[in-house]
Amino acid sequence: MKFAVLGIVCASSLLAGAVQANPGQGVQVRLTAAQQQLQGDVDVVLQVSVTNTNRHPVQLLQRQLPSDELAGALFTIYRDGQRVAYTGPLAKRMAPQADEHVRLAAGATLNYTVELTQAYDLSRNGRYSVEYQSRAGHGMGLPALKSEPLYLWLEGRSERVQTAALPPISPAAASISYTGACKASQQKTLANAVAAATTYSSQSASYLSGAGSGTARYVKWFGTYTSSRWNTVASNFAEVRDAFQGAALTLDCSCKTRNTFAYVYPNQPYKIYVCGAFWNAPMTGTDSKAGTLVHEMMHFNVIAGTDDWAYGQTAAANLAISDPNKAVDNSDNHEYFAENTPSLP
Repeated sequence: MKFAVLGIVCASSLLAGAVQANPGQGVQVRLTAAQQQLQGDVDVVLQVSVTNTNRHPVQLLQRQLPSDELAGALFTIYRDGQRVAYTGPLAKRMAPQADEHVRLAAGATLNYTVELTQAYDLSRNGRYSVEYQSRAGHGMGLPALKSEPLYLWLEGRSERVQTAALPPISPAAASISYTGACKASQQKTLANAVAAATTYSSQSASYLSGAGSGTARYVKWFGTYTSSRWNTVASNFAEVRDAFQGAALTLDCSCKTRNTFAYVYPNQPYKIYVCGAFWNAPMTGTDSKAGTLVHEMMHFNVIAGTDDWAYGQTAAANLAISDPNKAVDNSDNHEYFAENTPSLP
């Protein structure tokens, strides 16, 4: 979950706390690099500046800004026109708490130094386009932070060796192992959560196995019915069900972050890191332990490769209305469909 933020220089007028001002389009993000042509297997370091060009303060979320605690992609990167894989963690988070809001005064600037290779596959030679594209508060009504593209030319890179394909999942391989100093009581809780998550995913896969239609439950979480989107969701839940029933799971207890439920590295199945908020969640129901495991399993590239476009029931339901395609690609929408609380037919 650690992302390489090498340095942060904050304007003196950055203050913690909530404000009412609407930032609008007045937050400018700029990317620069000391060298735009890099040779060999060197780190790729950028400078990120975030400036409030308004005449009034603006409110942002810490999760929209570079941090040591990365929980999602903040950059969109292309190499010779092809999207570059993000290899960092994806996390299920709580709704932002009061101490996660920051107030940026009029004219103030935040400056960050960020190293990219720990979270993006920059192992190949080519012309790279890098844009800062932080989400709009993950459905919290705050502005998206975007930059103009910065172009880099990387040469003499040693391409990463591709990992071997995973063996087929089979019931005989099913197991749970624990890392990160899980206590005996935590191991018991996690085993129960896996059992409940298996039930959730099995019930969801069964619900979606018949002929598709615009049921209240489907429309609530995935928007206007189309057969292709229905089939995608059905396939996602079938993959998750099979993984819970047959994969060798690893559950790690080392994360203590209080406002994060869990996270995974999408290209490292089937290891799930559970965090502080997980232990306070109910076993089943809205934002539950079982639902969190379904959410995280959806992130694995070998399962569904979903993203985090919105967090929370309200934001997820709104996403289903405004952009059903993103809802089908959002882990929380799958989780709430599985939890089905309150129950919908």
